Amino acid sequence: MAGENDKWEMYEDKRGEHRWRRRATNGNIVGASCEGYNQKSACKKNAQRHGMDGNPDGLGAKDKWEIYKDKRGEFRWRRTAVNGEITGAASESYKAKKDAVANAERNGM
Repeated sequence: MAGENDKWEMYEDKRGEHRWRRRATNGNIVGASCEGYNQKSACKKNAQRHGMDGNPDGLGAKDKWEIYKDKRGEFRWRRTAVNGEITGAASESYKAKKDAVANAERNGM
């Protein structure tokens, strides 16, 4: 399965907020938090929502996923919680829709 050997990193950004990123075995970032979190535990929950630790609590099961074309005509994805808050988005664009879908699946779709 794609992503099973990915490395998850939790870190503090320049503003002192907690963030996460997911790296493929080749070192490329294949997922990252959309925002910083004041509490490390909230950051960890968002990372789990995107597959860290196998998403042990089943977070985001009712989230809405959208694959769309950006202004450059390339494909991206975003994930929206039932309360309307965007909880995840592609960290890069893809020329082929199938590649955006594969990245979304890697991040919990």
